[in-house]
Amino acid sequence: MADAPGFPLAVVDGLRLEKSVRDVLLPDRHVHDENGVVRRLPRYFYEIVSWEHAMSVRVSPNFGLWEFIQTDVREAAPLRAFPRYVPCTITMLALCLERFREAAGTFVHIAANGGYRSPRHAINTNATPHCWASAVNVHRVGDVYLNDRESIERFAALARESMPGAWTRPFGTARGETDDQLHIDFGYVLSIPRDAPTANLGFDAERRSVS
Repeated sequence: MADAPGFPLAVVDGLRLEKSVRDVLLPDRHVHDENGVVRRLPRYFYEIVSWEHAMSVRVSPNFGLWEFIQTDVREAAPLRAFPRYVPCTITMLALCLERFREAAGTFVHIAANGGYRSPRHAINTNATPHCWASAVNVHRVGDVYLNDRESIERFAALARESMPGAWTRPFGTARGETDDQLHIDFGYVLSIPRDAPTANLGFDAERRSVS
């Protein structure tokens, strides 16, 4: 385990965690996205020792760590207790959301289950950028609830304009669409901190996969 310089969270190698947690996080495993494309899951995570710890840590000037890890009982049991783990990409996502918040000129509220979700979260039917901590579902911007076409499309356009490379789900009720929140993601981003432990544990990452 290594401490990230200037940041109050420890970096851990997911392959070194106990089996019950590895079975939930699936570190460095191959999974399929909604289009059947094979994606590699994150290997490196920040360790969160308590809810109080999550409440105290700012991952950007206006976003707290707790906002990205709010999940319900549909999350896998090992991640409903502490310590909990979130991919290191979370800091980059928070900084991107700062741009969106600045463009909106007001608060941005992340929905429950709308930040990081483990690959074993019951909502997931396949690999989603939420499992990489590179996606958020925003349910409210300032006093505006995003639950109709006008509000979702307006803020989706603002998200794409203020955050180059951002992708937003189209409005609608079909699979892959949204009608009650704004989904923003940056794809399947892997983050490997400079101080991440990189010892070879004897695993053949190229051959580990899950359907």
